[in-house]
Amino acid sequence: MNTSENEKLMTENEVSEALGIKPRTLQCWRLLGQGPKPTKLSSKTIRYRVKDVRDWLDNVSDQPI
Repeated sequence: MNTSENEKLMTENEVSEALGIKPRTLQCWRLLGQGPKPTKLSSKTIRYRVKDVRDWLDNVSDQPI
């Protein structure tokens, strides 16, 4: 995967849809310091880098159940 794809920003709705969760769940995770690393663009605008979402998924899938 190229660098530009990794740096692409996803909205909260795009990430929650990709993960199969509700946007509210993603918001709660963010407030608890869990889930993919958010990128704050302004006081009301949160985005997620594709790379950060993939890295988080890799980390979660490596953990034992």
